[in-house]
Amino acid sequence: MTTRRGTRSLGRALPRTTLIVVAAVVVVLVVIDIVLVSLALGRTAPEQNGPAGPIPTFTSTPDTTETPRASASADADPASAAQQGRRLLAAVDDREAWRASGGSCGGPRPVLEHTVDGGSTWVPVGLGTDVGSLMAIRASSTELSIMAGVGEDCTTTVRTATDAGVTWNEGTPGAAGAGISTDGVVLASETIQAPCADPIEAFQGERTSVVVCDGQLEWRAGTDAWVDVPMGGVRSIAVDGGEYTLARVDVASCSGVQLVTMPAADVTPSTAVSPVGCAEGADSDGTVTIDRAGQDVWLWDGETVRVSSDGGASW
Repeated sequence: MTTRRGTRSLGRALPRTTLIVVAAVVVVLVVIDIVLVSLALGRTAPEQNGPAGPIPTFTSTPDTTETPRASASADADPASAAQQGRRLLAAVDDREAWRASGGSCGGPRPVLEHTVDGGSTWVPVGLGTDVGSLMAIRASSTELSIMAGVGEDCTTTVRTATDAGVTWNEGTPGAAGAGISTDGVVLASETIQAPCADPIEAFQGERTSVVVCDGQLEWRAGTDAWVDVPMGGVRSIAVDGGEYTLARVDVASCSGVQLVTMPAADVTPSTAVSPVGCAEGADSDGTVTIDRAGQDVWLWDGETVRVSSDGGASW
């Protein structure tokens, strides 16, 4: 009898102990769960001392400093823009040159392009977002200078680049040559009143200046009075040492654009020109622009750029 009572007592004690252990485990798990939930809410809830911080964004503040554009793809097409403003051309040799449409402040933007393969391909070059117009460009194998209308007031400014137009720095007055602005003819030292009503192109060398007008050239040495040289059809001028090279249209002996030369010194109203050659078939109805580097002459007419290696005698 005693053995049976002991067996029944042990059977009743085991379930009670198991229930106690299970209950304890459940309580511990619940406590752990509450602690974890509290920690999670504490990480995401606002601090008691003030409001929650703003949600971060990835919108950067625009950089207001001028940076060169990688390309001029946002500008108007060079051929179209050139029809709405002056054309500019700067030759380095028979392979390398720069060309630009002048644009106008408040109107079509200027477009600057560079070639190193004789004009077969042209690469747009950034000017800076504040450039509204171009009035002159001049290039060498080491640098390029531009005369530009800059900012809201279209202030005449000279800038120079020594890295093919990647970066622009303040240039020396006269480094880009002479230009034509709404205020007159822009020379290295001053802006003067144009010697004719509608100047086409301007040039300034070390000792002389020339303004191409409709029906005549205006020439002067230093700051002397202008000398009127009657000459029809002149559209552009380049220089080579002691001679000017002129591009003329509407000449009976040339069905296209005629190239002539004239002395650059001691010019008088009767100074004669010497025919050099004729670019047959060149577009003489639109803007015609030339530049010269030694015997290499570049001619931009219509949508075509031509190069002569013998001073304009053949193309």
